Amino acid sequence: MTTLPQLTDALLTLDERVAVLTLNRNDLRNALTGSALIDDIVATAEWVNQCDEVSVLVITGAGSAFSAGGNIRDMAERGGDFAGDVAECADRYRKGIQRIPLALQAVEVPVIAAVNGAAIGAGFDLANMADIRIASERAKFGETFLNLGIIPGDGGAWLMQRLIGYQRAFELTMTGRVIDADEAKEFGIV
Repeated sequence: MTTLPQLTDALLTLDERVAVLTLNRNDLRNALTGSALIDDIVATAEWVNQCDEVSVLVITGAGSAFSAGGNIRDMAERGGDFAGDVAECADRYRKGIQRIPLALQAVEVPVIAAVNGAAIGAGFDLANMADIRIASERAKFGETFLNLGIIPGDGGAWLMQRLIGYQRAFELTMTGRVIDADEAKEFGIV
């Protein structure tokens, strides 16, 4: 049996060649910043490429959210990943959350996002990094960066337009509107 990597804020299982990574910080609605989830996702992606026993990677979230994206409390308080001047914040972003799209792009097996709740901001972008997105009826999707006065800086602006076309991606990005699973299916997101 293959040894699984040691993760801090996520759970990883391997059963019949299916690796399931469960984001496990429901207390933060599985926010990617302000937790160890970035490191856990990157470590899992690297492990998958070294493990001959994995044929597919499924990413999901424990609790009520797939992922709330960035930690809004840290953003508001200019703490955590959002502390310091602009250059410090940009450097931390590059060395932090921006590692996720690079790591997932390098995964050599299909990646499936099993979206079971809210996928908001960077959480929506994380879902869009997967090869396939499957949504429960409770799923919600929102490219909500504009609502916070920021731009999508973790791959969403580039990924979403390739999935659903420039016009729909632009509309979701510029309105910050949250859509349900049915509309996400209609748009071709899931």
